[in-house]
Amino acid sequence: MSALERHLDDAFFMAVKIFDLLLERLKIPHSIYFRFAKIMSNDQLDQQVVELDNLNEHREIVTFMRRSAPLNTSQRTALEQYGHLILEYPVGDLRQHFEHPERPLTVEIGFGMGRSLVLMAKANPERNYVGIEVHVPGIAQCVYEAGMAGLTNLRLLDADAIQVLREMPDNSINAVQLYFPDPWQKKRHFKRRFVSHDRMPLVEEKLEIGGTFHAATDWEPYAEWMLDVLDNRPRLENMAGKGNSYPRPDWRPQTKFERRGLEEGHKINDFLFKKIQ
Repeated sequence: MSALERHLDDAFFMAVKIFDLLLERLKIPHSIYFRFAKIMSNDQLDQQVVELDNLNEHREIVTFMRRSAPLNTSQRTALEQYGHLILEYPVGDLRQHFEHPERPLTVEIGFGMGRSLVLMAKANPERNYVGIEVHVPGIAQCVYEAGMAGLTNLRLLDADAIQVLREMPDNSINAVQLYFPDPWQKKRHFKRRFVSHDRMPLVEEKLEIGGTFHAATDWEPYAEWMLDVLDNRPRLENMAGKGNSYPRPDWRPQTKFERRGLEEGHKINDFLFKKIQ
């Protein structure tokens, strides 16, 4: 990377931090964003969409980058008709937001456009699902598909997953899913990768004994990184055996990113680890 590229990179992240700080100072809740998203035209959204955030994520290294995009008509309609599926941060214990809080809870971090999450929730009505995503059009699309499917066991949340996990009681989540996360390819950004020795202790605390952490990636260097981290977590057991990836399970629907990766000749790696202590 050239000196100019490094300076531009630093300037970009500084701009994001300043933007997040201004949003927090304004103390505008997510509900205001969704209200505007429902009534504004695509042209207006293209110029005025903002990522509203009441988190303190600028105070620590985050694992995601917020993005903006206009909503289509069905997405705006979905926010109005099925907005009850979206939780407002802070949420506390995620289980309390379901009609049957005693059912096993699956939390998916970064569900993209949500198609696979909706399919899993539809196929497993005896299980509760919470999807965490910061891309608002993705949330809107997932709400649309969940609402059309009449799902009652799925809730969505626009928030920093780390902050959400911190609010959960220990040993309360049955499964955490991380499918095709941002690999943060530049070495100077490795600290932003979700799978790390800094962040996995929090996941381990919130998983119940016997609960699972399931990750998938098509980026081979990140797959090697994941395996090195996860195989050296004493509270986790590799369900495929130490040093191995897990065959793609039937319960994980193929995602758009997975198909794209396969078309580009990428190898898909699944990792399934169980909490043993």
